[in-house]
Amino acid sequence: MLGNYFYHEIIRKTVIAFGTLFNDIHVRHDDQAGNPLSELKVPVAYGPRQKFLARIQQQPELNKATQITLPRMSFEITSISYDASRKAGITQTFKAADSTDGNKMKKVFMPVPYNLGFELNILVKLQDDGLQILEQILPFFQPGFTLSIDLVKSIGEKRDVPMILNSINQQDDYEGDFSTRRALIYTLSFTAKTFMFGHIAKTPEGLIRKVQVDYYSDSNTRTAKREQRYTVVPKAKKDYNDDGVIDKQDEPFIEPGDDFGFTETSTFFGDGKDFAPNRGVDIWSWKTLMTR
Repeated sequence: MLGNYFYHEIIRKTVIAFGTLFNDIHVRHDDQAGNPLSELKVPVAYGPRQKFLARIQQQPELNKATQITLPRMSFEITSISYDASRKAGITQTFKAADSTDGNKMKKVFMPVPYNLGFELNILVKLQDDGLQILEQILPFFQPGFTLSIDLVKSIGEKRDVPMILNSINQQDDYEGDFSTRRALIYTLSFTAKTFMFGHIAKTPEGLIRKVQVDYYSDSNTRTAKREQRYTVVPKAKKDYNDDGVIDKQDEPFIEPGDDFGFTETSTFFGDGKDFAPNRGVDIWSWKTLMTR
């Protein structure tokens, strides 16, 4: 189990998806007549709130970085916790097609549910700026907003990850004399309900391209003889080999995720043979030979 290197970048992808939610928020200032004076896209960056507060307090000098401008937003991960309410069977597995080779399969254990805690900090100088930003965020969270994230690219595993808004807090960081720079801080707490995937192993089994079922007229497995065979194979809906016609020659090129139909065949028997999966042919069954 441990010792097989893997890195699906799931936490990193979740962080990027969360930050992308807030990268197109604007603040507008109007004059007394309601005419727009200026419009600013609010910058957002990953980092702790204390880092940005320290930058605000810096005094502009020739040999020191200038103060950062407000408004701006920052976000960071605050917690990672296991979510027992979404637990699935730990031994369950499923097979997925290899994204690099559609004819090969990979064996995947069921993912483990984890909650990622996030904090979004909104730093503004004017109260109205903060209210503008809040009103562009809150209507979309009731209390959650779901994002589709490609968690494991190698198997094309996409999952819907809800981003739940838990709480909203306000802090007015305005202490000291009149020369102290004011910073209003709104802190929004979120929970992202994501999944963690373990090591993905290759399996020698290929894609299922044919399903075959034999029906028997008697439930006694010692004497029953097959009566009917039902077979299903995929049917191509487009010309894969570019020969100008859609036929059986296109069926081997069908890949997972393609739009395809099915060809169903029913065959009736009375010969008393059985299908041998290891040989792929029909053979005389021992039941028939014993009755001769």
